[in-house]
Amino acid sequence: MHSDEPPVPRLQGSYVLPIAAGASQSRALSGYLARIARTIDEVIVVDGSPPDIYTEHAHAWGAIVRHMPPARRTRNGKVGGVLTGVEAASHERVILADDDVRYRRTELRRMLDLLDDYAVIRPQNYFRPLPWHARWDTGRSLLNRVTGGDWPGTLGVRRSALLAAGGYCGDVLFENLEMVRTIRAAGGTEAVPLDLFVARRPPDAHHFLSQRVRQAYDEWARPSRLAAQLALAPAILVGGMPTAIGIATAAILAAEAGRRMSGGRAYFARTSSLWAPLWVAERSLTSWMALAQRLLHGGVRYRGGRLASAATAERVLRTRFAGLSTSAHES
Repeated sequence: MHSDEPPVPRLQGSYVLPIAAGASQSRALSGYLARIARTIDEVIVVDGSPPDIYTEHAHAWGAIVRHMPPARRTRNGKVGGVLTGVEAASHERVILADDDVRYRRTELRRMLDLLDDYAVIRPQNYFRPLPWHARWDTGRSLLNRVTGGDWPGTLGVRRSALLAAGGYCGDVLFENLEMVRTIRAAGGTEAVPLDLFVARRPPDAHHFLSQRVRQAYDEWARPSRLAAQLALAPAILVGGMPTAIGIATAAILAAEAGRRMSGGRAYFARTSSLWAPLWVAERSLTSWMALAQRLLHGGVRYRGGRLASAATAERVLRTRFAGLSTSAHES
């Protein structure tokens, strides 16, 4: 029996997925890409994988998405992929997503609607499924919810806003923060909808462990946070068990506040807040390891090289765009 219902129209926007895979992702991503291509008008995969993997991806995805190599090369390869995809996009409203992000239609529609009013959107990720290391990292997400919002593996951006800013620096580690800061410095507005939840597949445990120092190094972009995290271990050494218990209790209470904000209880398990002290303890140690990387090696290891800068300081970007605005006005 054939249904008389008309097909659901595709959402008007572009979905950009930058990827640089060391092994084929055709099995992991083909089903998701096919579903997304039926949901949103344009899907662009910018693929910086080695030639043999690129060819396999092209064979698997070429009929359902726009599959292309990066037109730009940056030290942080993701930035080159993002800029290539945004420049190639046919729509003003663009959703950027890592290969582990899993959108549904309702979330895509909400992102696109927000892009009618804002230049950049930063939603909330949650992990599904939940192995032990995803529960561990959920503590970070919950604490982020009470300190300015999560830094997810996906952003929404207006194409014209990013291109008018001249793109963003590709020589930094914390590339999402760099993009958001650049757009804001150029006059764009940001939305951080804490009630917009987008699923994310967790990495395997080995990859999770390999990211610990690198993610701590991100905080060089936010010196006050880095200083607070560096202070944790000495405080515990001096204050002993009472201080450790106090810090753990504060972490649990703050994480639980984050879990309860804006409908979070529907997406974060009741026990999620109990993992926050473990993440805080980890960060108290890896911050010192990140400091050592900076002092001894001039940067943190990233894909075979080293990156010194986590992100450009906001004051530097504001001064840069103020100077450009003054020059344009004078000319």
